[in-house]
Amino acid sequence: MLASTLYELDAPKKAVSLSLNRDLTEKLKKAKINISAVSERALAAELKKTLDEQWLAENAAAFAAYRQRVERDGLFSDEFGLLNGEV
Repeated sequence: MLASTLYELDAPKKAVSLSLNRDLTEKLKKAKINISAVSERALAAELKKTLDEQWLAENAAAFAAYRQRVERDGLFSDEFGLLNGEV
């Protein structure tokens, strides 16, 4: 999932308050690292990971049912031998 589909990239910025390690923030400032930009990327990545995990959990039953069907009936392509190296 791209960031552009994860959240609105052009949405206005919102000021938030967060607490960070003082030594870390001083070193980030000296290194000229944009804390806001890095934080936004990290939070977007965390959101994607969480949404992916939720999607997998919500669809676990469907995956299990599909695996059972494949074990019972095989894959549709099995009769053609196209995906298992047969010609």
